[in-house]
Amino acid sequence: MTPTKPPNQPANAEQPRAEREPPENAADQAAVRPPGSRRYWIKLFLPPALLLAVGGLLIFKLGVAQRMGWITSGESSGAAAVAPDGSKVRYICPMMCTPPQDEPGRCPVCGMELVPTATGDETSDGRSIVVAAAARRIANISTFAVQAVPQTRQLGAIGQLRYDEGALATISPYVDGRIERLYADYTGVVVRQGDQLALVYSPELYSAQVELIQTKRLLNDTQASTLARIQESQERLYQGSRRKLIELGMTETQVAHLEEAGEASSRLQLVSPISGTVIERLAVEGQYLKTGEPIYRIADLSKVWLMLELFPEDATAVRYGQRVEAELQSLPGQRFVGRVAFIDPFVNSKTRTVGVRVVLSNEAGRLRIGDYARATVAVQLTRSGEAAADVYDPELAGKWISPRHPQVIEDGPGACRVCGVPLVPASQFGFAEEPVEPSNVLVVPRNAVLMAGENSVVYVEVEAGRFEIRPVVLGPSIGDRIVIVRGVEPGEQVAVSGNFLIDSQMQLAGNPSLIDPTRLQAKPQKPGKPDGPLELEQAELERISGQAGTELERLYEAYFAVSATLADDRAVPREQSQSLYELAARLAASESLSPPARSRIASIAEHSQQLHSLTIDEARLAFKPISKSILQLAAQVRGAGAEASFIHFYCSMVPGGEGDWLQPSPPLANPYWGSKMLRCGIAAGELPPSGAADGERPVPAGEFSPEEPPSRAETPTEAASRQEPAAETKQHETGKHPR
Repeated sequence: MTPTKPPNQPANAEQPRAEREPPENAADQAAVRPPGSRRYWIKLFLPPALLLAVGGLLIFKLGVAQRMGWITSGESSGAAAVAPDGSKVRYICPMMCTPPQDEPGRCPVCGMELVPTATGDETSDGRSIVVAAAARRIANISTFAVQAVPQTRQLGAIGQLRYDEGALATISPYVDGRIERLYADYTGVVVRQGDQLALVYSPELYSAQVELIQTKRLLNDTQASTLARIQESQERLYQGSRRKLIELGMTETQVAHLEEAGEASSRLQLVSPISGTVIERLAVEGQYLKTGEPIYRIADLSKVWLMLELFPEDATAVRYGQRVEAELQSLPGQRFVGRVAFIDPFVNSKTRTVGVRVVLSNEAGRLRIGDYARATVAVQLTRSGEAAADVYDPELAGKWISPRHPQVIEDGPGACRVCGVPLVPASQFGFAEEPVEPSNVLVVPRNAVLMAGENSVVYVEVEAGRFEIRPVVLGPSIGDRIVIVRGVEPGEQVAVSGNFLIDSQMQLAGNPSLIDPTRLQAKPQKPGKPDGPLELEQAELERISGQAGTELERLYEAYFAVSATLADDRAVPREQSQSLYELAARLAASESLSPPARSRIASIAEHSQQLHSLTIDEARLAFKPISKSILQLAAQVRGAGAEASFIHFYCSMVPGGEGDWLQPSPPLANPYWGSKMLRCGIAAGELPPSGAADGERPVPAGEFSPEEPPSRAETPTEAASRQEPAAETKQHETGKHPR
């Protein structure tokens, strides 16, 4: 049994001494305090909370010190890192979250390790970057030489075979009647011209036959002594009866047999007018038919049509009579040759395509209507990427062709054996009589061109490791290559892999790139040669007389018209472009001019041929080489009757530099800027018609101001226009321009 304590004894009377003594320290006291006390919980959590607060404050102060630049990492010496080649090393985020940094570390946005890149300002010229050899290997940057080669573009299209609509015939009776017999009693029967197709019973036909027999008998019974008038009347009745039978469907052979037999028949044999295949049977035996009601439809399948659908830009390169190769879906590997017979003059509003009809020969009967075919058309290209004007086809060289049926080709003039229209020379459709040397086009791999919206650029390796951005004008694609109309020269090396990395480096350097190529700056001149107006040779001026001299002055006038059009913010019309091109083309072949002059005129012709098809911005870009050649030409040759001086103007704000142009008189009208900065520029000099031979040379810039026209009375309108550009000219001189 458990012993009981006396009621008056203390609770700890029998406990040991050690148990009754209080703890020796505060910790022990807290340990023995009950868990529900407040002081217990404070003592438990306060020390770790203070430790965390002090650590967080320390980290915060270190971060603030680094952000303020009071402390730096041990790897940094306080100066920006420098690459072995002396260029400044910047650190960029691979995801381009932040601008380039001067020190290594991690991106504060995405946390990725910053990558070093050498983009020293001393190697940047505003339009290119330098890629080190090691970085080039890592980025796998490779180049390809721009090629100038004769190129043939293969236009591909899918089409379907159809009947030749000109070789379809419908067999129907010319009189009311009943079908007694159908000889071609199923669809697909092959018939020849003159074969009997059906036997038709017709009382009307019988009456007409009786009438013919009687009139012929009366004509034969007429005596020689009969009056000539009566004999003539009988002849007319006979001929009328005979013609009536022909109109009722009888052939000449059938009428002749009727006259020979002298016995009428109420049955008529219907014969086939053409050779072909019965593609539809529309009546049965015993059926009564009205006049003109069809019985058969027959198609001549010796020729079939291949109906193609081309995009409008491809259809413009195709011409009548052009050779087409087709491969049928049912006969893979076999080629069938035809010629273009028709090109639709309109674009389908639903499919946005142009229909092209090709005639294929089917003498062997292997082509089936409704079958699909893949066709290819070979188009020879010119330097501008368009189809060549003259094409050499050995089958059409010196031949005559039908304007309606291209398969009809003859050695000389005559009539088409199908439709009877006169044949025309094949040269009328652009087929040369002698072999034509093909033009060279500039081509690069398609992956060398970066495209975004309306912008297309390539990166050209102008020297070892230096890649320069070049905006380009693209032509058609040819397989894995693409035609470059303008922007590069033959032999230049363009980047074909790694060019996206080059473009990103251009963006980081603040240079023009694919996203914004309009920031393209002028290419810096060689050391010691400041950027400025074109320097003209100080040579003796040559005066050209005769027709060449007259056309030379007209060439200058045509150039001035184009310049005024661009200054007026208008696209160059076809008339101005063609006038400038035709004059330059004739003068380039003139023996009255020296070879250097003809070379410059040929350059004018090359850049002005397609000037009317360009946008205003593209035309202004093409206007630069034209102006350069015109300036050099005007300082070298003038017409014998020339009396007016020309003024050489220059604008340093033209993108890409080379902002020179020529005007016959002030006020200055900038063709490169138009209304944006119409009066921006300076007068770089004057080109008198007498030239340097008489002691007059192009005057230095500033001697002639666009606001000070030559000495003559000016009108109030000219005075107002003279005062208007004063502010803009002042802005140009200070380098400030309205944008």
